[in-house]
Amino acid sequence: MDSLLSGFLQAFSLILHLDRVLVGIILLSLKVSGFALLIATALGLPLGSLLGLKRFPGRDLAISVTNTLMGLPPVVVGLIVYLILSRRGPLGFLGLLYSPTAMIIAQTILATPILAALTVSALLAIKPLVRDTALALGASPRQAAWTVVREARYGLLAAVIAGFGRVSAEVGAVMMVGGNIAGYTRVMTTAIVLDTAKGEFALAIALGLVLIFVAFLINLGLNLLQGRGVA
Repeated sequence: MDSLLSGFLQAFSLILHLDRVLVGIILLSLKVSGFALLIATALGLPLGSLLGLKRFPGRDLAISVTNTLMGLPPVVVGLIVYLILSRRGPLGFLGLLYSPTAMIIAQTILATPILAALTVSALLAIKPLVRDTALALGASPRQAAWTVVREARYGLLAAVIAGFGRVSAEVGAVMMVGGNIAGYTRVMTTAIVLDTAKGEFALAIALGLVLIFVAFLINLGLNLLQGRGVA
């Protein structure tokens, strides 16, 4: 119990004094996860909108595949990205392995299916009457589709939040392709694993608290947007 209390006290001290190592890890984590989320959003939302709004042969199969990819094992994604970026891989000449870019690629692959699948679910949850009413009032098919998207906006925001949760909490894949190199590819999740294994709980606890706080801020922002009807 004393060691636990001591660990929390030291963790709060690190946070309050803006420990250089702590801040560096946090900033790198936000940079990697932020870029991965932006790319995944740019890919996942349009893909999910296409699957949710358009009817075409094989649509049901495509949706099933997207839903299946939501459960991609991170270590499998890490292995695939590792093999592609390794020296013997097809993109080995780029020298991206054990770099933040490799971590962004892995996180993007993990988050994109989640964003796409949740976008599909949000759009399909909107009653067909919304689209039919828009068309009846003279809207073009594109305008009617945009009306459906606006009605599903809270679900789409929730999809983005889920995507952020996926990338910010990832450990296995980013450790495999990033190498957990101090000052270069060590992010909050991998640092927590390393410091816990070493028995250095202060930094691990501090990073854990920051992770929870960031997740709280993101969800608080979503709730504020919903409450004000901004989104």
